[in-house]
Amino acid sequence: MSDNNLKDQHLDLTVLVPLLNEDESIGELADWVNRVCAEHDIQYELIFVDDGSTDDSWKVIEDLSDKFSSVKGIQFRRNYGKSAALNTGFKAANGDVVITMDADLQDSPDEIPDLMKMIREDGYHLVSGWKKKRYDPISKTIPTKLFNAVTRKVTGIKLHDFNCGLKAYQKKVVKGIEVYGEMHRYIPAIAKWNGFPNIGEKVVQHQSRKYGVTKFGGWNRFINGFLDLFSVTFTSRFGKKPMHFFGTLGTIVFFIGGLLTLYLGVNKIYCEYYLNIRTDRVTVDPFFYLALVALIIGVQLFLAGFLGELISRTSSGRNKYGINQKIGF
Repeated sequence: MSDNNLKDQHLDLTVLVPLLNEDESIGELADWVNRVCAEHDIQYELIFVDDGSTDDSWKVIEDLSDKFSSVKGIQFRRNYGKSAALNTGFKAANGDVVITMDADLQDSPDEIPDLMKMIREDGYHLVSGWKKKRYDPISKTIPTKLFNAVTRKVTGIKLHDFNCGLKAYQKKVVKGIEVYGEMHRYIPAIAKWNGFPNIGEKVVQHQSRKYGVTKFGGWNRFINGFLDLFSVTFTSRFGKKPMHFFGTLGTIVFFIGGLLTLYLGVNKIYCEYYLNIRTDRVTVDPFFYLALVALIIGVQLFLAGFLGELISRTSSGRNKYGINQKIGF
């Protein structure tokens, strides 16, 4: 494949690489991607999203852009996180197939042709890599196995490695989803809940890190992963209709409080006026306080649903990030 100007060409592929302080590896990665795409006659663009690196990563990207017209770059003003980098890169992607990979050379660009085939010919909306044989430290692999087991159970998606950075997508998938916070771990679940259920998996080659050290701590990542799982599950199901959750829960709790209140009133009237039995004041009965608490909580949950509806219908700008400069766009 000749490396000529790609601005007006139809692009088969976008390779999207979020990175943080990977100046030693990204030059080698760009050469590798270019070699694979040239061998298979793939018209491509390679987008690096620099997530606030403090090393020479951006200078390397600038040099690569001079070397390859297919190389583009987006530089954040500060570190926002991997989800922000992916979401921004998804918006900029032009290829029919979008493949994401990490910048540390642990993901192999040699997987690109097979991943593209699964998207184009096999009809998958998304294909996730599975690093069956890993070269990560045990502090990363054990939490990852536990995390993946729970995520499979909660989401119903049968993937072995949700957090593998090497994934392939149809273009319409990346344009139809939003990734924010730390939700990049759950892109398959987000895609499924946004109407892209055809999700596949491919065993991919995993290589030991060649330069530097991992940017992620095992157990901290593990704990945050579960918190994010609960968050993405809730927001995917009720983010656009919070009243369905809070309103239903509030109605049930308020109804229970109402039944307790009715019971207390009927019991008081029946005992004193029909049985002529003097009873203690209603406020002495423990059921009175249970009823009061249930009524108050029910009203609060209902109001929370209304406020959630207002926020969900009027909020904007969740995924706006400070971009310092761009190359190749």
